[in-house]
Amino acid sequence: MKEAKRIIWGLVLGIILGIILATLPDKSIYEGLNKYALQPIGTIFLNLIKMLVVPIVFFSISLGVMGLGNPKELGRVGGKAITYFMTTTAVAIVIALGLALLIKPGTFGTFATDNLKYDQGNLPDTSLINTIVGMFPTNPIASMAEGNMLQLIVFSVFIGFGITFLGSKASTLRSFIEQGNDLMTYLIGLVMKMAPLGAFALIASAVGAQGFDSLKAMALYMGVVILALVVHSLLTYGSTVSLLGKMNPFFFFKKFAPVMLFAFSTSSSNATLPVAMQTAQRELKVPRSVSSFVQPLGATINMDGTAIMQGVATVFIAQVYDVSLSPAQLATVVLTAVLASVGTAGVPGVGLVMLTMVLQSVNLPVEGIALIIGVDRLLDMMRTAVNITGDAACAVIVAKSEEGNLNEEEEEDERYA
Repeated sequence: MKEAKRIIWGLVLGIILGIILATLPDKSIYEGLNKYALQPIGTIFLNLIKMLVVPIVFFSISLGVMGLGNPKELGRVGGKAITYFMTTTAVAIVIALGLALLIKPGTFGTFATDNLKYDQGNLPDTSLINTIVGMFPTNPIASMAEGNMLQLIVFSVFIGFGITFLGSKASTLRSFIEQGNDLMTYLIGLVMKMAPLGAFALIASAVGAQGFDSLKAMALYMGVVILALVVHSLLTYGSTVSLLGKMNPFFFFKKFAPVMLFAFSTSSSNATLPVAMQTAQRELKVPRSVSSFVQPLGATINMDGTAIMQGVATVFIAQVYDVSLSPAQLATVVLTAVLASVGTAGVPGVGLVMLTMVLQSVNLPVEGIALIIGVDRLLDMMRTAVNITGDAACAVIVAKSEEGNLNEEEEEDERYA
């Protein structure tokens, strides 16, 4: 709890400093402070966290598969997780579309669209076949170096199964995986001592860069996105945790709140993953075998917060350009966003990449992204907090559904530690 309070204070002080810097008429003060203090501190903190992501995903998933014991259990757990992720992503974008169509953020104010430009770059091939083929690495070391989470997950699953089936022949490797996981857990705690300072620097830099003019012009759009994020978190996650996970949603959000704050400051699901797994296992009592598989998978393919942004942004851009979206086009937006959430996993700037594909699917100009890109950094922080919360909610639900199926010894060691 003390750690959460320190992060909150870091965020509050960072927001205050960011607002002060944003209101100063002389932007050189912000630029100097950001260049020589805020940005270096924030970058060092993020780099330290990201440094641990690949090894902890490798160790934790391998260990999780070893705990599950056989392919049948893994398939059952994975099937439940993927079903939950795909369903909640669809629900998220429906909520976003509904609120955007109701409030109509693109009809308020005047937006200059004549000279808008947006470089969409080379879009990844998100077809189902390409995504499935791309999950299997030819060089696992290269996958680790590139941070390709889907390929890393597949490789870790194979390692976990191999050690399980070899039994006593791989006892040394089993000990190595277990000790490696313990080491990563210790290092996470060590790096987290810098979290309040890192959160302060990151939020101050983000808020100070926006300025009030851009925030004011996009206030209604931001408000609709934030409202949709809150509604989805409370209703979708709260109800599923209560009904399917048999856990008090107030308890869930209270215990997971520090991770949500951490995700808000880092704006990265992968960077938040080590802390999220640790909290799910220690505070929410999710067995390590479930948490170690479900949460890394969710950090890779579960993008409910991003789906909400896509839904609101699509309707917003359509309204700005005075284009009416038909029911068939709205259904296309839902389908494209759900499929793209898997196909673009691990792509830098994934939210805007996915939005480009969604806009193209309904023939809207991708140049409209230039309207929202100025405030996307702040919204990205909020939707990352939602994404990582969905991963934990899924882990709680899968763990509850797997009671009696998990290894009893592992259950006793981890769930009630």
